[in-house]
Amino acid sequence: MTKGIFKEFSLKNLNLKNRVIMAPMCMYMAENDGMVNDFHYVHYMNRVIGGVSAIILEATAVEPRGRITDKDLGIWDEKHIEGLKKVVEGIKKYGAYVGIQLGHAGRKCSIENETIIGPSAIAFSDEYKEPVEMTKNEMEEVKVAFREGARRALEAGFDFIEIHGAHGYLLSEFLSPLSNKREDEYGGSLENRTRFIVEVIKEVKKVWPEDKALALRVSAKDYVEGGNTKVEMAKIIDIVKKEGIDLVNVSTGAVVSDVIINAYPGYQVPEAEYIKENCNIPVIAGGLITTGDQGTEIIENNRADLIFLGRVLLRDPYWVLNEAKKRNIKLDYLPSAYERGI
Repeated sequence: MTKGIFKEFSLKNLNLKNRVIMAPMCMYMAENDGMVNDFHYVHYMNRVIGGVSAIILEATAVEPRGRITDKDLGIWDEKHIEGLKKVVEGIKKYGAYVGIQLGHAGRKCSIENETIIGPSAIAFSDEYKEPVEMTKNEMEEVKVAFREGARRALEAGFDFIEIHGAHGYLLSEFLSPLSNKREDEYGGSLENRTRFIVEVIKEVKKVWPEDKALALRVSAKDYVEGGNTKVEMAKIIDIVKKEGIDLVNVSTGAVVSDVIINAYPGYQVPEAEYIKENCNIPVIAGGLITTGDQGTEIIENNRADLIFLGRVLLRDPYWVLNEAKKRNIKLDYLPSAYERGI
């Protein structure tokens, strides 16, 4: 029988029991100081008991002005470690690996009392404030914030980190020529636009162990003329992988507003496949994948190494168990109380 999504996969410290990853999804359920609460514990424990091989916690802000909303999780303070550690220990207890997406909203911060920043003084839309173009000092502050976020993630026990360079948030803003109009060494050419994220990665690597996986999420297509395509993104990946990126989580869009995207099952997979083929690096692919057959096609045709699931896991935390049941596949990593369900 073709195993597809039920194949194991190994990368550095990760020995994944299947190919299904829970994507980082903003829940907007944190306290306004970025603290974990009971919702997060219940939310993530349900999905890990449901059989995913790894969970990537939602975008977690490395500084207060890096939040998308005031209900985002935070990792800018030592006080955040305890709550995150509880979630990490729970996920590991039930047999999955756990990563955290370190993020900074940049110009897409919607919190009224925060001064928002970006590579250039260009608002995301009429509904957002115009950001302050970042000075070199502010760029240093953000790099240190990512480094300290990584240090706290290590202390909390996370198995891997995903740096958020997608969806029009700060690092993505630097990468895209649509949002980065700087005239210094951080703007203009593809190499210049990549410079800031390279420096962020270098800071993270100062504290993140070499034997632990480091992932990067990217938007490989801007859907607007003059923006990045998978071709430019592959060139960017070739640059950053030299700095120690082990895995690329490939998404698309959200760099500029009011863009109509023809979203269909697997619509982002071609970008992931292109990066995998041209950059020789493991990738996670996804985008409206809702069935095991879709995931198996991607894995068996070597279009990606892993698949990410998002909204379907909100509807069905036990998606992996249900897909195993359809295929009469016995999973030996379920809690014993759930084995009778397969």
